[in-house]
Amino acid sequence: MESSILESIGVEIIGVMSPVSICMFLVVLLVYALSPSNPSSSSSSIRTAANLVYLESPTDSTSEKLEGALLNALVFVILIALVTFLLVLLYYYNFTNFLKNYMRFSAFFVLATMGGSIFLSIIQHFSIPIDSITCFLLLFNFTLVGVLSMFAAGMPILLRQAYMVCLGIIVAAWFTKLPEWTTWVLLVALALYDLVAVLAPGGPLKLLVELASTRDEELPALVYEARPTMPRNASPLGLLVAGVSDSGSVELQAVSRDNVSPDENENRASSDYSVVEVDSFAKEGGQSNRDEGQRLLPVDRALGRHSSSSDTSEYSTVNVPSDRARGQFGSVASEIVADEEEMSPLVQMSGSGNERDELRRDAAEMFSRGIKLGLGDFIFYSVLVGRAAMYDLMTVYACYLAIISGLGCTLILLSVCHRALPALPISIALGVIFYFLTRLLMEPFVVGAATNLLMF
Repeated sequence: MESSILESIGVEIIGVMSPVSICMFLVVLLVYALSPSNPSSSSSSIRTAANLVYLESPTDSTSEKLEGALLNALVFVILIALVTFLLVLLYYYNFTNFLKNYMRFSAFFVLATMGGSIFLSIIQHFSIPIDSITCFLLLFNFTLVGVLSMFAAGMPILLRQAYMVCLGIIVAAWFTKLPEWTTWVLLVALALYDLVAVLAPGGPLKLLVELASTRDEELPALVYEARPTMPRNASPLGLLVAGVSDSGSVELQAVSRDNVSPDENENRASSDYSVVEVDSFAKEGGQSNRDEGQRLLPVDRALGRHSSSSDTSEYSTVNVPSDRARGQFGSVASEIVADEEEMSPLVQMSGSGNERDELRRDAAEMFSRGIKLGLGDFIFYSVLVGRAAMYDLMTVYACYLAIISGLGCTLILLSVCHRALPALPISIALGVIFYFLTRLLMEPFVVGAATNLLMF
């Protein structure tokens, strides 16, 4: 049975929300396990780039904390904007290798130093018996495999996704050590910056996305890619053609690369062609080929952009019986050309309207390209939930539901607008609002009702 458009989009949404939920859950566990009994005393000793101007103290007044937090957030956002504009400038002048090496070094540094610190804290907290040499070897292997899985070609996508989530957990766990006022003001400031940087005409992230789309390249950034898992009877991501079966439906079949000869692989790599295997049509004048015989037709992919996912796409076959081909098509041997980024077949059934075709084409385009979420979104979602975990579990539930709802709204807007959208503003706004509503209104009401035996 043919899958619906909502089912395809739902698979994509679940593919993004699942790692976000896992990241937030593990950050909450780390906060509960590693947070000290008196967090206010330890937060004053932390000096990072997020609190360069003002170092919060428990003895400061509310106005001083708010003013200092605003200054810290302003300086941090300015630093991020300057670094982002510098990255755009380097990418504009084709310093791609430098950017890749910079990202490799950043991932290695985060996994080795910040991740190593969290690893040592876990060992000390749970009194795990392990010697220093084994600990060093485990940390070294973890860091090396992580860098290779995120940047090397041919690595499993699940391993890459797992390390991206680990990277977000490590950075988010460090951000939860910031003072409370600085954390909340910083989250709001970053959500506003994300809104301006992605949607404003001269925003740095907007410029970066436009440059990458113009050059048809991947974004020079750490981005979580949610690739959809295709069912066995459906087409792969690089599917190009379709045919008509005896029952009148579209029949698609995936063929592995092992069945393709080396000469055909060289032809595909050099001329950027795909190979489609079709049963031979009957020729005019009564001449017919064997029913078992099949011939190879090159299908030009000039109409579709060459995306990064085309390297992993498989060959597809369209099986058309010769007797039926003689009755319907005569002696015509057609060459089918399709856009690579459109999963819907170009051979349409009779009775399908244009509106249905457009909806299916839009959903297929979104399904084929996949949803990409920046690593910063993982980090700051988890920071918000981790900060809520320092107060009460009720605020954790409320903030989690608010963030997931905001992310779902953003993904729906993404399917409607068909352009890059910021993922922080809606989720962070709902999360902050739900946190303070739960802490100031809901938590006192529920606790007071429970203590007076009004609810159990």
